[in-house]
Amino acid sequence: MRLLDRYVVRQFVVTFLFSVGALSVIFVIVDLLQSLDDFIDHKAPFPIVVQFYLYFLPNILKLLIPVGMLLASLFSVGRLASANEITAMRAGGMPLYRFMLPLLAVGAVLSAVQIWFNGSVVPAANAEKFRIERQYMGRSNAGGSLYNLAFRESPTRNVLIGNYDPDRKTANTVAIETYSSDSTPRIIERIDAAVMTYDTVQHQWFIASGTKRRFTPDSVIATTIQKSPAQFSIRHEQIVSIQRNVEELTWTEMEDYLLTLKKGGKDTRRKEIDLAGERAFPWANVIVVMLAVPFASVRRRGGVAVHIAMAMISAFVYIAFTRVSLAFGANTSLPIEAVAWSANGLFFLIALVILVRTRT
Repeated sequence: MRLLDRYVVRQFVVTFLFSVGALSVIFVIVDLLQSLDDFIDHKAPFPIVVQFYLYFLPNILKLLIPVGMLLASLFSVGRLASANEITAMRAGGMPLYRFMLPLLAVGAVLSAVQIWFNGSVVPAANAEKFRIERQYMGRSNAGGSLYNLAFRESPTRNVLIGNYDPDRKTANTVAIETYSSDSTPRIIERIDAAVMTYDTVQHQWFIASGTKRRFTPDSVIATTIQKSPAQFSIRHEQIVSIQRNVEELTWTEMEDYLLTLKKGGKDTRRKEIDLAGERAFPWANVIVVMLAVPFASVRRRGGVAVHIAMAMISAFVYIAFTRVSLAFGANTSLPIEAVAWSANGLFFLIALVILVRTRT
């Protein structure tokens, strides 16, 4: 990397770290003022309060990193422009595109790291944060109940569970219904069992004892079954995931969770769009650089404050549009990936237009 590139990157990274650090401190202070009564009422020790905010910090960073990239782009580049350093670089033959290259590289690397960070580190930290909330703040943040569960094992088979004991891996009051077809359903078989257990070695459900009923046009044939494998493919871990808050799930676990909901007959389109949007959002780091640098690199009439304000508005509109497009796309028939990446695609084109129209 050339000396000039290192100089620009150093200015950018220092501003980025300062911006993210300052915003994180403000975020923590504001949340602490809101949560202080809960900590005091439940007599939470000071080390627990510190742990809570250490586990809260990854979720804060997930939201603030794109904002930090925006501020770093505006203020580091704006400072270079005010000192006529960008003018000197252009006079030396460096176009704006070349000047932006190391900043875009930093944004791309940070986006790749944030994809891993958001998908693995943040959910693990959220799980510990929620544990502290339940134990020391009296907050309930469980994602659901393990009572009255219903799953669509296949288009012609439903599994109903009265309640599930995750510690014993035991389902109680179980009914497995099989139908003739999904278009004209007519029940042809039903298994009723008091208990169904999950074998972690064979990864198979077993019915200790129960009754199987076969329905024919003119009769019902009942038989007793003992220690019989159950035609139910959803694993113990998938059932337990229903109770967890979705913010505790890694992206891989979230995919498994959505598969479980689908088998339960749930409409998962909105959640699938949200997951795809979570994967697309880290690339905002690259796009805010493309939006902010052209504005901040040119000294316009009205001073630095005017074009910095214009860039901030554009970038924040982009972030807001990302969320709005996800909500709108849930009510359309557009492909999930198209909805999730629509904001990135639109504002990437806008950023290219701004870059082309900026004097280089």
